[in-house]
Amino acid sequence: MSDAVTLCAQRLETGDPDRFAAVMALPGPMRPAGFALYALNLELAHAPWASPEPMVAEIRLQWWIEALEAQGKEGREIPHDIGPALANIAPQAIEFMVESGEARRADCWSDPFEDAARLWDYLDATAGAPMVALGLSLGAEAEVSLRAYGAAAGLANWLVAQPELTARGRLGLSGATPQNLAALAKEGLARLTAAEAALKAADQPARLAALAGWQARAILQKAARTPEAIAKGTLRGSDFSRRFALLKARLAA
Repeated sequence: MSDAVTLCAQRLETGDPDRFAAVMALPGPMRPAGFALYALNLELAHAPWASPEPMVAEIRLQWWIEALEAQGKEGREIPHDIGPALANIAPQAIEFMVESGEARRADCWSDPFEDAARLWDYLDATAGAPMVALGLSLGAEAEVSLRAYGAAAGLANWLVAQPELTARGRLGLSGATPQNLAALAKEGLARLTAAEAALKAADQPARLAALAGWQARAILQKAARTPEAIAKGTLRGSDFSRRFALLKARLAA
């Protein structure tokens, strides 16, 4: 791998070890795209938290959005240390990452989502679009299924993050109660199941791109069954159970 891709891998391993594990489960030739796109995803996720001042945080996010648009439309390399790793990512995939960046403007502010529909729109863009971007980079064609699967996996991650998000006063859901969150988790499971069924009939690159959602089912099942675990921050399983789940997902891809 190039120095820039190696840097992406290192940052992903530190900042998002679950997606790092998913990329490591890919065939070797596919890993550079995975490391580059998910390191970019990490930068977009971190940008809104760069300052406690919402407008300052949004300026940082806007820098990334404009840099991505310049690369996608003009082929201009992003002036950032991970920029060279993104140089060979297809413009169409970059467009999906721009979509994700635009949706993350919500991360900069303290306004909660008005309802579950607004939350799903957010997850569709911030979790579904990056999964589609990776799928396109790997040669997949199942855009709709990957987006749906990614959004459901994004819900699982949002539920896991609830204790920290609540403490920081961001990305909440209006009127959320344990019962409402349990119902939301059940809806997530239904969406995940439908997407999984579609992906079984899709090409292998699509199934490989979906590996980043390897923990989603177990998390959503626990949230639906024992919603009190959400506030306690105990939705994630043991390291062994999570690694075993990734192995099963890889063998099924």
